[in-house]
Amino acid sequence: MAEEEQKAEKISTISWKFTDRNRPERGRRWYIFAGIFLAICLFISFFEIQNWRPVFQGYNSNFLFAVIIILAGIVMFINEHREPGELDFFADGDGLKIGEKFYDYDNIKDFSVLYKPKENLGKLYFEFKNPVQPRISLELGEQNPIAVRNFFLRYLQEDLDRLNEPLSEQLTRVLRL
Repeated sequence: MAEEEQKAEKISTISWKFTDRNRPERGRRWYIFAGIFLAICLFISFFEIQNWRPVFQGYNSNFLFAVIIILAGIVMFINEHREPGELDFFADGDGLKIGEKFYDYDNIKDFSVLYKPKENLGKLYFEFKNPVQPRISLELGEQNPIAVRNFFLRYLQEDLDRLNEPLSEQLTRVLRL
């Protein structure tokens, strides 16, 4: 293990390719439940239940909620039919480059490496100092998590509190979104 750490300290750059998103396996049942859920949400946006009867709300309907639900359905449909793209990840002493976008280390608060082979989980997370900017989550793929961790320890603080995937990613995986 000490030999791997020495090799990682000598590395001046690190790079690999990864897919921009995972396409979950969805069966017919998932689409049926998703359609029912969308229909119920649209029903709720235009109707209310009074005395166990649906009553149309007319101009008091929640049109914004209906538009959001319809747009979410359209985005899901488009993403379902789009092939996942492959992005390049590159890091050196100056910062990170993901695809065509560059991130300076000065803007990154910390990083964390999650590696749980029994759960088939290998991820690299970057949190930004700006709370509005979303975290970056990358698949490690075939990369050695120890070498990746040792590389980034030279430039960033490590978030040792992260022991599991964020709740948003867990829900995305469970709900197959």
